[in-house]
Amino acid sequence: VQLVESGGGLVQTGGSLRLSCVGSGRAFGTDVMGWFRQAPGKEREFVAVIHRLGRVTTYADSVKGRFTISADDADDTLYLQMNNMKPEDSAVYYCAAAPVGSGLREDEYDYWGQGTQVTVSS
Repeated sequence: VQLVESGGGLVQTGGSLRLSCVGSGRAFGTDVMGWFRQAPGKEREFVAVIHRLGRVTTYADSVKGRFTISADDADDTLYLQMNNMKPEDSAVYYCAAAPVGSGLREDEYDYWGQGTQVTVSS
């Protein structure tokens, strides 16, 4: 059971990045896949979730209209497309998987990736 994120890096304000999360084993047999982020000195926060069976998505208000979560079942990959990025988007981004649930809370998730750093310069 493993989730591995990639795609983080440094981008200027207004720029774009696409994060990927490749799953293996039981982690990607789950219905709920989410992205969270944690900035220095802050608690980890919800960013977006997708329910793979119905392709239902939910976003934090802070990213709504700018970020898009998607999942490719063919290659077991979860994506987060981030557009019009802002300095406050800077954080370590984590993908996570859960068998069921709303996907809005950390404690619903059984599996986590190691995180990928995203930095947005002003």
